[in-house]
Amino acid sequence: AALRSTAASRPPSESATGRLRSDRRDDQKVMLACCSAPSVVPHYRLVYFDARGVVETSRYLLAMAKADYEDVRYSVTFGTPGDFSTIKRPEFDAAKQAGELDVSLGKLPYLEVDGTKLAQSKAIERYIAREFGFMGANAVEAALIDQLCENIIDLKNAYQKAKGIKDEDEKKAAVDKWFSEELPEKVRAIEKALPAGAPGPWLVGAKVSLADVAWFQFLAAPKGFFDNADGAKASFEPCPRMKAAMEAVGKIPEVQEWIRSRPDTLF
Repeated sequence: AALRSTAASRPPSESATGRLRSDRRDDQKVMLACCSAPSVVPHYRLVYFDARGVVETSRYLLAMAKADYEDVRYSVTFGTPGDFSTIKRPEFDAAKQAGELDVSLGKLPYLEVDGTKLAQSKAIERYIAREFGFMGANAVEAALIDQLCENIIDLKNAYQKAKGIKDEDEKKAAVDKWFSEELPEKVRAIEKALPAGAPGPWLVGAKVSLADVAWFQFLAAPKGFFDNADGAKASFEPCPRMKAAMEAVGKIPEVQEWIRSRPDTLF
């Protein structure tokens, strides 16, 4: 005990003090180097047709993030306007022939991040949302956002069943019923399923997320998913939380600027 007490009370030697000061200076240099190291911004290339299509949600997210990216658009023309059996897409055909679309299984879109290509439009949306803070504040919020995006896929599939009916009279009746009854009913069900306690106006958590943007593109955006834009908007009118989120996304300055400045395309 006496030895320990003596050692504890003995002042450090000049050499030891010098080493401590040197170590502190070295630590400070390392901290300064870490703090001052320039951050590397990834290079993004979003490759799709000259169309809104399945990448417009990703373009909204990139606009909201003020991200610098290449919006690569392969030309699309029609022998008969709107008749996809007469479509011409020479750049796409050349890229596919050259193997540039192998990672995306011969399809578009793909997102290239520093040379690495990511395929599948929904995977691209989630990647962008995670990268730029649109995927919730925690894992539970991220799962709720994912859930709401999956709900959209279910509704699109249900709608395509009506659109796929061969008989024109039956198809018209089915599509009319979709907008007058089925879509409003399903949106009301989504409204009831929204997580409780969110401060609003966003669907999940305290800030805008992929869920808000995806639903905006689905129901409320100019030239969105549905040809019957009025029918789509009417579906969420009785749903206060959904309506608030749609209106809030539409007021985001970057969203408004993108809608104003984006190329005017057929679809």
